[in-house]
Amino acid sequence: YCICPMGQRMRRIGTGHVKTASGYVSENAKYRAVRCEGCPLRCRCFKAKGNRTIELNHRLRRYRQKAKELLCSKEGLKHRGQRCIEPEAVFGQIKNNMNYKRFRHFGKDKVFM
Repeated sequence: YCICPMGQRMRRIGTGHVKTASGYVSENAKYRAVRCEGCPLRCRCFKAKGNRTIELNHRLRRYRQKAKELLCSKEGLKHRGQRCIEPEAVFGQIKNNMNYKRFRHFGKDKVFM
């Protein structure tokens, strides 16, 4: 179950499937708040008519939590400190500015600009 910002327990109303651009299909659980009228946080919570509805991917949340635990562990902090700073920024700019999602070639002979 989920809890809204006001502390109200949200009811699960079903599941939906979402297909990403790469073709991966994930399952999202849909939750709806029971009663939002008169809530003092409503204007900051959402703008739609009716009750608040959210979708959550529980599997993705578990993976992210596990990754966060590993990255924040003592060994994870040590590994993160060893990452090279210079190429990370360059690849980040290429992925963001040039809209590259994935690099698929290995070796210098397959790379061109």
